[in-house]
Amino acid sequence: MGIPLAWYNLLYERTRLLVAIAGVAFAVLLIFMNLGFLGALTTTATHIYTQLNADIFLISPQSLEISSTKPFPIERLYQAAGIEGVEAAMPLYSDYMLWRNPETRVSRAMFVYGINPEDAVFLMPELQTPQTQQTLRQPNVVLIDGLSRAEFGAQTTGLETEADRRQVSIGGQYVLGGGFASDGTLIMSDQNFRRFFDPRPLNLINLGLIKLAATAEAERTAVALQAHLPEDVLVLTKAEIIARDRAFWLQTTSIGFIFSLGVAVSFIVGTVIVYQILYTDIRDHLPEYATLKAMGYRNHYLFNVVLQEALILAVMGYVPGLLVALGLYRLTVSATAGSLPVSMNWGRVVFVLILTVAMCSLSGLTSVRRAMRADPAEVFS
Repeated sequence: MGIPLAWYNLLYERTRLLVAIAGVAFAVLLIFMNLGFLGALTTTATHIYTQLNADIFLISPQSLEISSTKPFPIERLYQAAGIEGVEAAMPLYSDYMLWRNPETRVSRAMFVYGINPEDAVFLMPELQTPQTQQTLRQPNVVLIDGLSRAEFGAQTTGLETEADRRQVSIGGQYVLGGGFASDGTLIMSDQNFRRFFDPRPLNLINLGLIKLAATAEAERTAVALQAHLPEDVLVLTKAEIIARDRAFWLQTTSIGFIFSLGVAVSFIVGTVIVYQILYTDIRDHLPEYATLKAMGYRNHYLFNVVLQEALILAVMGYVPGLLVALGLYRLTVSATAGSLPVSMNWGRVVFVLILTVAMCSLSGLTSVRRAMRADPAEVFS
């Protein structure tokens, strides 16, 4: 059996080995955290669509994503309702309004959804009861998201406060989550929406929800709707509108850019750390490498030794980085009361492992050139 020279080289300076492992683990942790926040960004930004009872969505072409939609005529819903395969066409209104904390009297922007209580717009079970529908019909009564941040104050049923200088009462709660676009959400009836956002008329909607019959195909019906409706409305399936919003947050906003840049910077930091460790190790063992070359060992052997050291560092640094990331993921979810769904999945585990191996291998390939250029005659002269 061959002598594990790579392992012995790393163990020769154990303090240096521990520093290298810590450096790789730190880089792995940074990559995991940035990817976690990036995943939470796309999840929270598009989670609303998974809770809407619709297969196809009508939206203005000028809209960027769900929290910044532009209104369009409700007549488009009436026109869509006549297309074969459409079972129901429901309007959804949305906007921001100031919600006053009843305890601190400080107002913060909260995102509002307005619906017709007769329409089954949302899939959350707490909104499907006749009692909830009756509550929504009451003037100046709203439902509040139980995942809204504590800065909005107490969220108990029956509590009264102000919203845009109008008295409002909390009639119940639901669980949805606001995400990066908003710290909290409300649901109210379309009539209450008209009162709070007067003079905006109800014939201008932000999103059209199309529920299809069980036998209808979403893609085919969407094509038919787009051909039938004017160009002032865009027809998207659920998968398409989720992809559209995800692309907006990842490619257009500074938040997506920052987290993506964080992954790249973490990769570079890890590469530099491992390079410094391996380069120092090669420098300290340069006479030994020169001796091996004098004995007849070729550069290929030296290349394998350094690459093995890089792979050992990758594995030894990856494991603690993964374990710490799992702990921080749980801490983040707990600290945000579940409103920031940072979660681990096998795809991310494998992807970061590949990045770690690539990071350390790149460092090894860069640093091994010093050993391969070693000349026995120069070293021992």
